[in-house]
Amino acid sequence: MTATTFRIWRGEKGNGAFADYTADITEGMVVLDAMHQIQADNANDLAIRWNCKAGKCGSCSAEINGMPKLMCMTRMDELPTDKPITVEPMRAFPHIRDLVTDVSWNFEVKKRIKKFTPRPPDAPDGTWRMVQEDVDRVQEFRKCIECFLCQDVCHVLRDHHKHDEFIGPRYFVYSAALEMHPLDTADRLKDLKEDQAIGYCNITKCCTKVCPEHITITDNAIIPLKERVVDEFYDPLMKLVRLVRGKPRS
Repeated sequence: MTATTFRIWRGEKGNGAFADYTADITEGMVVLDAMHQIQADNANDLAIRWNCKAGKCGSCSAEINGMPKLMCMTRMDELPTDKPITVEPMRAFPHIRDLVTDVSWNFEVKKRIKKFTPRPPDAPDGTWRMVQEDVDRVQEFRKCIECFLCQDVCHVLRDHHKHDEFIGPRYFVYSAALEMHPLDTADRLKDLKEDQAIGYCNITKCCTKVCPEHITITDNAIIPLKERVVDEFYDPLMKLVRLVRGKPRS
C-alpha cells in the first residue's frame, strides 16, 4: 500500500482551484478507484461521471497529468507517484462541476450529419450484395465509445474554440463510417468542406494517440475524407471532366 497525492480540480462552471488529497494505492488500482476512495473518505461531494468501469461507456473521461484519458483504464502503476498526480476535467467543453463537463454539444453535432442512406436492394430476395473488403473497411469506426477524448485533445476545439464551425475528429470518424459504407448513397463532401471545416484539421494525429479503442482516426478516417474533398472541389482534371460532360459542381 502506497500513500499517493492527487491534485484534483474542484469548482463549478469554470471557477475553482486544485485541491490535494491522499489515497492509499494498492496493486491493480486504476485512477477511478483512487477517485472513489477520495470521494468516500475525504470529499463526499466530489463530482465524477462514470458508469461501466470497463472502458466501454466513455463516461469517465478526464485529463490525468495533462493527458486526456479514461480514468477507469489508467492504471496507477503506469503513473509516476513522486509528485502529485493531477486530475482535471476535459478542457474542450463547458465545465459543470469538479471533474464533470457538459458534452451535449457533441450530440447536437451528430444531428447535423446526413444520415445513412442505402441504395435499393440489388438481389431478388430484397437484400444487398457487398464486397467483404468494403464491409471490413468501416468496421473499425464502429468501435468508438464516444468518450470524446479525441475531441478534447484536438487543438481546433481545445485551443481555438471553433465549436460553431468544426465538428471534430469524433464526427469525422462518424462521417467516414457513412461515406465509406458500401451501401450509402448520400453525399457529405460539400458539408465536410463548407459547414464542418475539415480543412481546419492539420493531421497532427493527437486524436489517434488518445483513442482508447485504438481507432486509426487520422490515417483511416480524416485523411481519406480530405482526399475525397480535394478530388471533388480542387482536382483540375475533375473540373475538366465536368466541363466536358456539362455537369457543374454542386
